[in-house]
Amino acid sequence: MALASVSSRAIEGIHAPEVSVEVHLGNGLPGFSLVGLPDTEVKEARDRVRAALTTCNFEFPQRRLTANLAPADLPKEGGRFDLPIALGILAASGQIKQAALDGIEFAGELSLSGALRPVRGSLAMALAATRAGRALILPRENAQEAALAHGAQVFAANSLLEVVAHLNGHTTLEAVRADAAVTTSVVYPDLVDVRGQAAARRALEIAAAGRHSMLMYGPPGTGKSMLAQRLPGILPPMTDAEAVESAAVLSLEGSFSIDAWKRRSIRAPHHSASVAAIVGGGSSPRPGEISLAHHGVLFLDELPEFDRRVLESLREPLETGSIMVSRAARRADFPARFQLIAAMNPCPCGYRGSARCRCTPDQVARYRGRLSGPFLDRIDLVLEVAPLNAHELQQASAGETSAAVRKRVERAAGIQLKRQGCANALLDSAGVERFCTPDAEAAKLLTAAIERLGLSARGTHRLLRVARSIADLAGAPTVGRPHVAEAIQLRRELPRAP
Repeated sequence: MALASVSSRAIEGIHAPEVSVEVHLGNGLPGFSLVGLPDTEVKEARDRVRAALTTCNFEFPQRRLTANLAPADLPKEGGRFDLPIALGILAASGQIKQAALDGIEFAGELSLSGALRPVRGSLAMALAATRAGRALILPRENAQEAALAHGAQVFAANSLLEVVAHLNGHTTLEAVRADAAVTTSVVYPDLVDVRGQAAARRALEIAAAGRHSMLMYGPPGTGKSMLAQRLPGILPPMTDAEAVESAAVLSLEGSFSIDAWKRRSIRAPHHSASVAAIVGGGSSPRPGEISLAHHGVLFLDELPEFDRRVLESLREPLETGSIMVSRAARRADFPARFQLIAAMNPCPCGYRGSARCRCTPDQVARYRGRLSGPFLDRIDLVLEVAPLNAHELQQASAGETSAAVRKRVERAAGIQLKRQGCANALLDSAGVERFCTPDAEAAKLLTAAIERLGLSARGTHRLLRVARSIADLAGAPTVGRPHVAEAIQLRRELPRAP
């Protein structure tokens, strides 16, 4: 037949909308037109497909050839449409049957030799194909990742020749299963490596139990970065749903590895990172660091050194758990349910309070003034990480292991899921009033803290969420005075410049 249609997928944010690749052979001078809002990479498919078909000894039709990527108003990018375009040409010219293409979706970039190269977003495509009830044929490098989608029927191919042989019934492509793809265990840095810092370890445990954001301040070398890197190791294991969501976002960037399955991401961007790098952006929107840290940890070291616009852009995602990246022609919605851990020095030189510091009060005020009140109001825990003395530095570590702390965190997280269906940090206002109401003695202490510290309504709710997490760690059914008192100690303002 002179007309063929092949199913594929584009990438739009975290979603993979269906694209129908229609190929028509008509009369007229030989030519190859590619329409349907393709970008430069997609337009170059004409040359890659022509060379691949010729190299594989298929006949390239010497007719007027038109390939339409429908719908026409959806932007198309990348080399993912090379394989479906090539198969559409073969079906339109009668070299394979159209019926063999039904019920299957295809994606893959072609080399000039006909070999298949990997593409981005294979997990998102697999999820969408599974919902549509279709199988998916992908390059081998993408197949194991795509098989992580529950119920997906994924076939791995090395070349165009293998795909055509499968469609013609001469051979059968390998079906990849998820249980064969996942073969590794998750290992994180251990908390036992941290010497001393009992207060910081306790705060880290509370943050893990309720998925709270945390800011640590103190001189260089006190262990702030070390503590942050060990947070993923005491968080509860990822559920299958969380793992798929995290892997789908990483797949969009092409940075997902099968070895990282169910491993919580910890992203630590440099303080010179731009707003687009942190929240996402580009003419064709890509996920930023906050989305790549989805269900993981975003660690911002040297917090005041970040551009103020970057820090202010985090305010909405911290509340909503998602980010809408809008551009003139395109818009994309990315998930961003991350746990923020930040660290900073007490002054520009880092040694405030010691004889080594030469910073003036104005310099200290300007340094700390880079963090706005609305941003700090969204931080649940603020604590000082003091330097260790000589004895603490030299003695062997006697702290608990990550495994021991994680057991308590898992127990507290289980209580939260059973009681309210989410972590304490994710409770809305109604949830705080329902599940975090303090008893009479705790309410008196809370009232005094609100007046003395000048807490906003948001700050008060955050304090109550932290107190609820402390109570859950203790196995207490209600929020009592000790829990509120500890939460107040962990929500102090940054010391002011003298």
